[in-house]
Amino acid sequence: MLLFSSTAEVGPKVAEARTCETRSHRFKGICGRKANCAAVCQAEGFQGGHCRGFRRRCFCTKHC
Repeated sequence: MLLFSSTAEVGPKVAEARTCETRSHRFKGICGRKANCAAVCQAEGFQGGHCRGFRRRCFCTKHC
């Protein structure tokens, strides 16, 4: 009697990407709308951006 055991996963492996963020260098003033922040960040070469913190600063995001 032969028994075979396999622990191989079925399907492709997916790597989780980390998201890095940095404060925008070009956004001026208080960050009130995520869409405005994201547009400025995309012009800076990032993938997106969002408003964050008590002082409402624009932070740009990208996968790293």
